[in-house]
Amino acid sequence: MGLGVVKGKTAAGRLSVILTLTVALWTLTGGAAPAWGDSFPTYGTGPVQVRIYTDYFCPPCRAMEPELEPLLIRLVEGGVITVTLVDTPFSKHTALYARYFLYALDRHNAFGHALLVRNTLFEAAANRHVTTKERIEELFKDKGISFREFDTAGAFQRYNALIREDNIDATPSCVIIRSAKKEKFVGGPDIIKALRELHR
Repeated sequence: MGLGVVKGKTAAGRLSVILTLTVALWTLTGGAAPAWGDSFPTYGTGPVQVRIYTDYFCPPCRAMEPELEPLLIRLVEGGVITVTLVDTPFSKHTALYARYFLYALDRHNAFGHALLVRNTLFEAAANRHVTTKERIEELFKDKGISFREFDTAGAFQRYNALIREDNIDATPSCVIIRSAKKEKFVGGPDIIKALRELHR
């Protein structure tokens, strides 16, 4: 899980440290004007709200992806869920990756494309050598992913609001809201199990 930097603290202490870190990372972009338009990563029209919280540099998040992606596709295409993909900055490089994820969505914001860009960034994070904007841009060029830079402050504010609202203190996490009831699941196996339950 994405909590290596705050081991040994109480749950409340971990959350406080993480929320401080989140604000610090997300405000690196500067600018207050929300210019992200329709680039925020929410997909589907289903009545069940699903929020997926991951960090590209979180090994359990990466390990979960092969099972998570087809489940999300079935649930979105089946009209079961509306899913929001929330980049959660537990790594020092996550804010950079999250910006480029949004940059790519600004050019083409479709669910399948968002998953392609997400997988590309997960692979880049696993490499550990892709930690600059130049390297990400080279990778996007190689993969044929177009992007447009813009002020992501508004999108990052929304990420931050969701992280606070759902009390996220670990990745991967998933929040499912249905019939006015909110449930949180932490860890790949529990998240996959909860999403499979929605598919029945």
